[in-house]
Amino acid sequence: MYSDLINFIQDWYQTKEVIPLHEPRFTEVDRRHVLDAIDSTFVSSVGEYVDRFEKELASYLGAGHAVATVNGTAALQVALRLAGVEKGDEVITQPLTFVATANAIAHNNASPVFVDVNRENLGLCPDALEKFLDQTARKKARGTINKTSGRKIAAIVPMHTFGHPCRMKQIMELADHWKIAVVEDAAESLGSRISTQHCATFGALGVLSFNGNKTITCGGGGAIITNNKSLAQRAKHLTTTAKVAHKWEFSHDEIGYNFRMPNLNAALACAQLGQLDSILKDKRKLARAYETFFKESGWAKFVAEPQGCTGNYWLNAVITSDQNQRDDLLTKTNASGIATRPAWKLMPDLPMYGECQTDDLKNARWLAKRIVNLPSSARSNG
Repeated sequence: MYSDLINFIQDWYQTKEVIPLHEPRFTEVDRRHVLDAIDSTFVSSVGEYVDRFEKELASYLGAGHAVATVNGTAALQVALRLAGVEKGDEVITQPLTFVATANAIAHNNASPVFVDVNRENLGLCPDALEKFLDQTARKKARGTINKTSGRKIAAIVPMHTFGHPCRMKQIMELADHWKIAVVEDAAESLGSRISTQHCATFGALGVLSFNGNKTITCGGGGAIITNNKSLAQRAKHLTTTAKVAHKWEFSHDEIGYNFRMPNLNAALACAQLGQLDSILKDKRKLARAYETFFKESGWAKFVAEPQGCTGNYWLNAVITSDQNQRDDLLTKTNASGIATRPAWKLMPDLPMYGECQTDDLKNARWLAKRIVNLPSSARSNG
């Protein structure tokens, strides 16, 4: 059965050479933009492409504001600070995520709390979140408090795993009830929507990533998304070292970060954003082919976009029957030069987060033993 999948992937990519998990797609348009930024001599955080990218990204998402950053982790770190996360607070997130989600919480001197995910969309489960809050949280004058630790629960961070949207309506309803801020980790989900609303626009703040393996890339890069003008202004201020505007004086009014996206990266980001719809079209075509393959073969379940959602299919994934089948699939595909990978280790299984509070993590542990990501590069197959 694995040989059929190997042949399918090699035929799709029209090569028997090494096939990466996800590689960027660059065109002459990308080269022209980058060379134009170089010719301008503005290659750091000042330049017209930074402002242009922020405006075009906000417009694409239907959001009020976008603030470009050096990477998605930096964007999430600052967004959590803007949401009111302080030293000693707790932030609820999911255990099945890339380590940057938990790291951004720790960078704010706060502690992550890990609540289980759905098996359907692999993201934070509203039912598990509701149960956890009902059993553990208490409303007080200073906010929602974790009865077990005595700490304030300052934010909830759902992450759209592999680009598949979480159940944001239910998560937002719970957050509103408990008066907890929502910061949306949409690092993997540019182009994904729930009905007609883009991921990264449901919470007070959302973040995106443009790392080299993302749907579009500028080498690194990230962005903070918000509809709140004052939050956007403060995000821009904090990410530019909290420098007070002046033609020549260097005055800083608080501790900020050197987190602004360089103009050179923004030039590439502008070019890539203009090709996003075409990239998404090709990725959806590949996802449909995978879905058909696994439906006909029947030996693994393809992870499809949730009902009522449009996924970007950033990384295609299948759920195998058990860990042995997962490991066999990983071994045979990689031996054939086809890059596949398991899901990340669950965050509470990493040494620095081993003491964090969790619920039973039943679904996350079940999924972590079974998920395999498949090659997902946007190459049109005719």
